Amino acid sequence: MNVTDLRWFVVLAETEHLTEAAATLQTSQPNLSRSLRRVEEAFGTRLFEREHRGLRLNPYGRIVLEGARAAAGAVESAQQRIDALLDPESGTVRLAFLHSVATGVVPDLLTAFRQSAPSIRFALREQPSHDLVRDLESGEAELGITGPRPDKDTFGWHLLERQRLCLYVPPGHALAGRDRVRLAEAADEPFIALRPDFGFRRVTDELCRAAGFTPAVAFESTDLTTIDRLVGAGLGVAVLPGGAVRGTESGASGVPLAGVRARRDIGLAWCLHRQLSPAAERFRSFVRAW
Repeated sequence: MNVTDLRWFVVLAETEHLTEAAATLQTSQPNLSRSLRRVEEAFGTRLFEREHRGLRLNPYGRIVLEGARAAAGAVESAQQRIDALLDPESGTVRLAFLHSVATGVVPDLLTAFRQSAPSIRFALREQPSHDLVRDLESGEAELGITGPRPDKDTFGWHLLERQRLCLYVPPGHALAGRDRVRLAEAADEPFIALRPDFGFRRVTDELCRAAGFTPAVAFESTDLTTIDRLVGAGLGVAVLPGGAVRGTESGASGVPLAGVRARRDIGLAWCLHRQLSPAAERFRSFVRAW
């Protein structure tokens, strides 16, 4: 017994006539009879009483009809949802992205894409880099905006932007307004940083280590805007990507860090061994041309 058998059973139960049901289903009477036999064998009992004018649903058949209608409706609903997801014009893109690009790259990309594909929806996931990579591998996310580039043998990659890293300082700070600053010059400052489980926190720690010091972290946050505002309030300094925080009036200013390592590559990643949905493929093609 399969889903088609249940659907055919519903039609037969509603018409209680083999010839009429076969005509409705556009199949032959022998095919419909074999289908009914499979359903009855699956339930272990006859579901119709045979009469000279046709068939009459018996009490067992009425129970099966109730379940078959529900099952057929559930399958039809699932098919409709899958069809919608697979539609390149109105499907859903499962996109994961780093917290640190939530106010910059992501809204810019989505705004531009929706001008050409307004009916496509997005299921967004904002998460640390290690969770993002895990979700790409499992298929929970189809595409991810992350940095640095994940394992090239497992993931495809398209560079979106190369971000200059900056030291954000409070208003009136001695380092404010400089063209460049060496991170070692902030060695004695309290730092406002992301929590240790965030990928960009590791970037900050590695830069400080390369500059010869361990930062004295005064506060750890999960949100770049919060960090920006705490810096603006004079609680410390922070290493952030230039332009990562928008639309705030904290007064904090970013001074570009000196050195070739003071940058971060942000790109679109996808699993090479997993097929993208049509909507996700359309978004990836758009990003590559963006």
